[in-house]
Amino acid sequence: MLADAWAVRRTSTSERGTALPPAVDHHVHLHLIDASGLPRRGIAGVLDLGGDPVALARRSAGLPRTTFAGAFLTVPGGYPEGRSWAPPEIVRTVTDASRHPGVPGGARTAVDTQADAGARVIKVALHADAGPVLSDGALKSVVAAAGERGLPVVAHAQGPGQVERALAAGVAALAHTPFDAPLPRRLVRRAVDAGQIWISTLDIHRGDARATAIGNLRSFAAHGGRVLYGTDLGNGELPVGLNRRELLALQEAGLRGDDLLASLTDPWPSAHRADGVATFVAGPPPTDPDDIATWLSRGTVVTAEELTRVD
Repeated sequence: MLADAWAVRRTSTSERGTALPPAVDHHVHLHLIDASGLPRRGIAGVLDLGGDPVALARRSAGLPRTTFAGAFLTVPGGYPEGRSWAPPEIVRTVTDASRHPGVPGGARTAVDTQADAGARVIKVALHADAGPVLSDGALKSVVAAAGERGLPVVAHAQGPGQVERALAAGVAALAHTPFDAPLPRRLVRRAVDAGQIWISTLDIHRGDARATAIGNLRSFAAHGGRVLYGTDLGNGELPVGLNRRELLALQEAGLRGDDLLASLTDPWPSAHRADGVATFVAGPPPTDPDDIATWLSRGTVVTAEELTRVD
């Protein structure tokens, strides 16, 4: 049923089950959650998409293994500046499109600050429904500066025309599946052809926004788009760990079996999966593809030494 799975026995308990590559949540905010429970609930790695770069750089090398964007890059008065959940340390305002290093408020300076702290991606806020956003010139400067540091740019794109702006500027990934309006198929195809990545975050929505996001993601995946499992953990009442509702929504969007597992275990922005750990799920994979999401949600993180392969 799943190509990237193998039957194992846990050395400590003799329990039989299935080992999978380590699961990653590609959209979290660690300053808003207690991350200590993530490995017990199956998450071996996280990508923090908006936090204090200094605090994130000081995190230990234990589980969950963490990559991060550092602060949101925005403009004065733009999202998420001033929100109760967004202390000043997680917001960096860009007031100058300059690509020269060291310019106060410059696009290059903002990128360099995150990169120097160890960021693996750069996060920009293009939330036009909540305030002003980066100009086209500033956005292109951020993408160019990030490219010079070897870093992809992730955008929160919300509001009329923001997905199009992100695509035109060369933004590598969307932090959320677009949810505010159905996207034309030609735009979806352009995103796929450009190699853009969409991070799912379907479970944060209800009602029309959820249906719109699932419809857009279904179209993106059907055209061959690269989808990553992500929850926006820290945003509302979400389970700390593998989120069954997110996995079921991904199934509803057309990702089943190996495609669903690939979205969950893709190491992006890293090039390689983490060594020495695996996701363990008791029992064999279900034979019905519709049961895979629920089965996956029961996973836990174990060390490779704890598992013995069985026939």
